[in-house]
Amino acid sequence: MDINEVLTRGVQQILPDKKGLSDLMSKRKIKLYQGFDPSAPSLHLGNFVGLMKLRQFQRLGHEVIFLVGDFTGMIGDPTDKLATRKKLSRQQVLENAKTWRKQASTVIAFDGENPAKILFNSEWSDKISFKDLIEITSNFTVQQMIERDMFQERLKTKTPIYLHEFLYPVAQAEDSVEMDVDLEIGGNDQLFNMMAGRSLMKSVKNKEKYVLTTKLLVDKEGKKVGKTTGNALFLDSNPNDFYAGIMSFPDEVVSLGFELLTEIPLDGIDKQIKENPMLEKKRLALEVVSLLWGEEKAKKAQENFEHVFQERKPVFDIKVDCGNSIISTIAPFTSLGSLSEAKRLIKQKAVDVNGKIVEDASYQVKSGDEIKVGSRTFLKAK
Repeated sequence: MDINEVLTRGVQQILPDKKGLSDLMSKRKIKLYQGFDPSAPSLHLGNFVGLMKLRQFQRLGHEVIFLVGDFTGMIGDPTDKLATRKKLSRQQVLENAKTWRKQASTVIAFDGENPAKILFNSEWSDKISFKDLIEITSNFTVQQMIERDMFQERLKTKTPIYLHEFLYPVAQAEDSVEMDVDLEIGGNDQLFNMMAGRSLMKSVKNKEKYVLTTKLLVDKEGKKVGKTTGNALFLDSNPNDFYAGIMSFPDEVVSLGFELLTEIPLDGIDKQIKENPMLEKKRLALEVVSLLWGEEKAKKAQENFEHVFQERKPVFDIKVDCGNSIISTIAPFTSLGSLSEAKRLIKQKAVDVNGKIVEDASYQVKSGDEIKVGSRTFLKAK
């Protein structure tokens, strides 16, 4: 990809302008980053969009930073939230981010000629004193923060807005200053937070920090795509689930899926999708799974999908031990890998054993039991 394609493909907007960033990239190597909020133990499909954009910049020779928001993650990003997010402990966010480097390394390179850096924003944010905080926040106004849509909605419904929520974009803005970046990348829903970093960089260093927002993978109702009943598309899942998850995309997002999740040339793609949406969706799924797990596993995932979903013959090929409760048996195979998530699926009647829905979470798994979790995970008790 050349500079123009990197600054166009999957891009919603570039501020203050695309030409300025293009000219800068033509003159020298730039430093850029995207922050990832460790609110869950795995990166997900939305994060994958950002990783693909970082990959493109890395391949052009620019300095890429994968920033783990272990400090900001404890505050909780209020973006699009109509209620206060639960704060996380340092231990929780570090535990969540433990395997992120391994997950991200399937898309961007952390070694080789131009390795990406992985940084944690607690490295500088932990050291900020109360005096420092007052100095930093003096660059922002209450009016700037309160104008956010979700805060306006909370004011209308008299839902509390806590002061620490105002400080989230301030803390994210400080990341840009501390790393002295030229560019920040993020989803279009992160525009407010990223623009706070642009304002602070201008105030503190009198430096132009560019902001690039990527398009969001949403359906025609504006709902984010990538989560399906019983399973979410997490990068630490398995090829079969990921392939089937992409096959559950609405037809209208397949073109956007190619743009955001692959590097396949887009010429003629809309016509091909219109002529055969199923074939193109399978091509999209194969391409994404190949990138994450390799071509061989991707082809097996496609064969599994065709066998299970198109021929309606599920294969109970994941072996589990008998003698345990159904809730502890299925927990590792849920999207969050937790007992609470397993309990939720049972309550939603998304788990069955030998073709019958299980409602008793204490059911003891017997040898030979065939267990279906959600619509895509099939277990067999040995």
